[in-house]
Amino acid sequence: MLLLFIKAAPIADNESERLKALHEYRILGTTPEQSYDDITTIASETCHTPIALLSLVDADRQWFKSRVGLEADETPRDWSFCAHAILSPEPLIVQDALSDDRFRDNPLVKGDPKIRLYAGFPLQNHEDHRIGTLCVIDREPRDLSASQCKIMEALARQAVAFLELRKRSIRLLDSVSQIESRNGMISTCSYCRKAKDDRGLWMHLDQYLSQRTSLSFSHGICDSCMEEHFPEVAEVWKQEGSSKS
Repeated sequence: MLLLFIKAAPIADNESERLKALHEYRILGTTPEQSYDDITTIASETCHTPIALLSLVDADRQWFKSRVGLEADETPRDWSFCAHAILSPEPLIVQDALSDDRFRDNPLVKGDPKIRLYAGFPLQNHEDHRIGTLCVIDREPRDLSASQCKIMEALARQAVAFLELRKRSIRLLDSVSQIESRNGMISTCSYCRKAKDDRGLWMHLDQYLSQRTSLSFSHGICDSCMEEHFPEVAEVWKQEGSSKS
């Protein structure tokens, strides 16, 4: 009967886009990683709370990429405080869950872990999709200081930065794996390093990869090529470097 009194968070209008953004990180269900565990450890120590979680809100559950002080690795979304927190870009701080109509009958308040203080800081990417939260939980009613909130906001941004780095790495691997070449090999010239396509035409490697993957390139001149092709410029650089030292 307790479930009848749970006030689940409403679903945002952009829920399908939000879920798509979450799944692009391919992180749900992955094993623990030190970089994320460091974030929850710092959050717990900074806020002096027994529980800290890096929570990702999926369609019907919240899953914890990292957790301190909690055994469970997920809960139903309907029970999730974080599902409420992702509705706004601002932190959600509930000083006493027993005094909040949204949470007083929640199983996570009535039973373990007996949440009283909840402070959730949204994980928001550059497209304004809030995929989860970094949150801290205490079993006693209280608040966070302004300094603690500032640190939590910085840690939440750091968590998003790790997720974005993960996504870029995955896309790079996907791009390389999509290269269409016979036997998975690229035929390159031993001298100029051009690549030969299926029609037998030779082209620069960056052009070859751009046509077959989603990779993009920027260009510069390495030191050895600068010395070979632009010796005058290289000499000026060396002189400037010597004068500065």
